[in-house]
Amino acid sequence: MVWVRQPTSICSAAFLLLEVAFTGTAAQGTETVLYTFRGGADGSLPAAGLVADTAGNLFGTTYFGGGGACGPGRCGTVFELAPTGSETVLYAFKGDRDGALPQGGLVADESGNYYGATSQGGASASGTVFKLAPDGTETVLHVFKGGKDGYYPAGDLTADNKGNLYGTTEFGGHMDVSECNYDGCGTVFEIKPGGTKTGLHAFRGGNDGIEPTAGVISDGNGNLYGTTSGGGGVNCATGCGTVFKIGPDGTETVLYAFQGGSDGSEPVAGLTMDIGGNVYGTTSYGGAGGANCPEGTLGCGTVFKVAPDGTETILYAFQGGSDGWSPYAGVIADKQGNIYGTTYFGGGTGCAHNTGCGLVFKLAPDGKETVLYAFQGGSDGGLPDAPLLAGKNGVLDGTATTGGTNDNGVVFSVKK
Repeated sequence: MVWVRQPTSICSAAFLLLEVAFTGTAAQGTETVLYTFRGGADGSLPAAGLVADTAGNLFGTTYFGGGGACGPGRCGTVFELAPTGSETVLYAFKGDRDGALPQGGLVADESGNYYGATSQGGASASGTVFKLAPDGTETVLHVFKGGKDGYYPAGDLTADNKGNLYGTTEFGGHMDVSECNYDGCGTVFEIKPGGTKTGLHAFRGGNDGIEPTAGVISDGNGNLYGTTSGGGGVNCATGCGTVFKIGPDGTETVLYAFQGGSDGSEPVAGLTMDIGGNVYGTTSYGGAGGANCPEGTLGCGTVFKVAPDGTETILYAFQGGSDGWSPYAGVIADKQGNIYGTTYFGGGTGCAHNTGCGLVFKLAPDGKETVLYAFQGGSDGGLPDAPLLAGKNGVLDGTATTGGTNDNGVVFSVKK
């Protein structure tokens, strides 16, 4: 399951912009905090990545904040951040039929509509898929019913050129599998533009995979690719996770099953693909770090590549110190073959486990890692849990789940 850390306090004050550049002690670059969440109406705990429009506005979600009936943290928001640092809450979830607690990011169409999923809420409290119009009107496209229909859609959505949406639910599907505690092992689904939902695959546990916590990507030929955090074999209790492919006919192929050793374990993030059909991702544990990691032989996580024929290559194994530990988010790449991502821990001291508050890294084609910024866990943010967005002028935009005023998270920018 993806780590979601509740802020230590909730505040209902207004917005705040920090225009201060920080330099991490273990980092090579600089960070600018674009916005710091106050934890009230403006949102709290941004756990997903960002998307941008042509004018440079950033759009994203917060897991908490905004209001509604979801308890102290409230039900989450969809927000817009202007280049000037001004934040606008486009929609605040009420926690009822409209959905609650969006954990994934957004996808946009050419008309300026944004689409996403809420991990909970809806008539069955099992999550929703929603559409948000430019005027802020929300339309619920699908309400998950739980059971065979699936529940808890926590990952990002992806869209094809026909307007169909694809995603995953972490639970539901086949409800008769004891390996998944009879909650179901998760599903892959399609939502038509009119809201019709089709279940493309229901995981059965075992070699098939368990609990896809991230979304899927498409190769443009009707094939979908993703990860499951468990399953795939007998190691790691219920398996160490898989990389899978779903064909246009719904047939699933396990491209790679992690073994829990130097090859990695527990991929909780999504994938990215190059023009050759190779997919790239991260595992939150495993790798050659071994006993050097704070949790011992579980390992500190990896960045991996899986070829179309299923061959896996470890591009980098984190050591758990200043280089980072546990990448819970996926990676992006540039035209030169450099890979960029975040780790949730590591980079220094402080935060959970006192190993550091996470970092932004660059991985060169030769496997050399450069730490672009190491979070300090204060006003600069900490514990980044989402993929980066390649912004203009050679910067990387992202979110950190904690830090900032009252520890409610920040939107940041780091120079490459």
